[in-house]
Amino acid sequence: MKCPVIIAAWLATTVFASFAAHAQSTGPIVAENCAVKYIRTVNIPAEVEGKLLELPIEEGTTVEAGAVIAVIDDTAATLALELKLAEEKEAMLNADNDVNLKDAINSEELAITEAKSFEQLYNKGATPYYEWKKKDLEAERATLRIDLAKTQKQVAEAQYIAKRSERKIAEFELRRRNITALFGGYIETRLVQLGEWVQPGSPIATLVQLDRVRVEGDVNVLDAGNRIHAGSPVTVRVFTTSNSNEAIEVRGEVGFVSGEVDLRQRSRLWVDIENQRNQFGGWIIKPGMHAELIFDES
Repeated sequence: MKCPVIIAAWLATTVFASFAAHAQSTGPIVAENCAVKYIRTVNIPAEVEGKLLELPIEEGTTVEAGAVIAVIDDTAATLALELKLAEEKEAMLNADNDVNLKDAINSEELAITEAKSFEQLYNKGATPYYEWKKKDLEAERATLRIDLAKTQKQVAEAQYIAKRSERKIAEFELRRRNITALFGGYIETRLVQLGEWVQPGSPIATLVQLDRVRVEGDVNVLDAGNRIHAGSPVTVRVFTTSNSNEAIEVRGEVGFVSGEVDLRQRSRLWVDIENQRNQFGGWIIKPGMHAELIFDES
């Protein structure tokens, strides 16, 4: 009598386990250890040494991409640029100058005419051979002067290109004195003071992106199977208060699923979402807040 009971109990257990596994595979999957993080955060460095003459930012300042956040003394760079502009102008005038070439062409024409005249006189016996030969060689020299003038003009054009490049380098060096924001964001920390002397690589300020944030967490790959991949739809719940029943919900898509699995059979993944502003203009979702990633049922 015990065997049927044992078999029945085994069957019930097997059926329940199968049903539970099926429910787990088809039910919603919730990622673990989810938190809001920055997508981009960077310490903006100085590129050259010098004294800070302008520092139009404070902690909490919102800046646009390309906005100037600091200016390093640019006196020497400005003077260097003016010098390079003058040198470039001189080189351009030399490159455009074709007076020597025109003069060489005219001289050749005159020398050839004289050589022909002396050749006729020699043929008539009115002038000695060496006089005619002298004029003939002068005509050949005039032809060589044309080649020389062309070469000099090419050299002047090459020098103009070099001076133009030097001017661009001077402009680049001047621009490096203006420290700009790499992207639109929020000044989290200002690390220097106005008038301070900075070195190349010295951090000026910490810039963070807050218009878009990243929610990162872990998912059990055994439970998820092939249901979760880049592009999978997901509901993101961010807890912006201490009340766990109050959360901001937004829809998103998985941006990345790690190919590595840890000892607990979990893989890292993240979702990027648009942030929202409150009535005071501040950002509602902040890095460090806890969140949930709830994946749609299959």
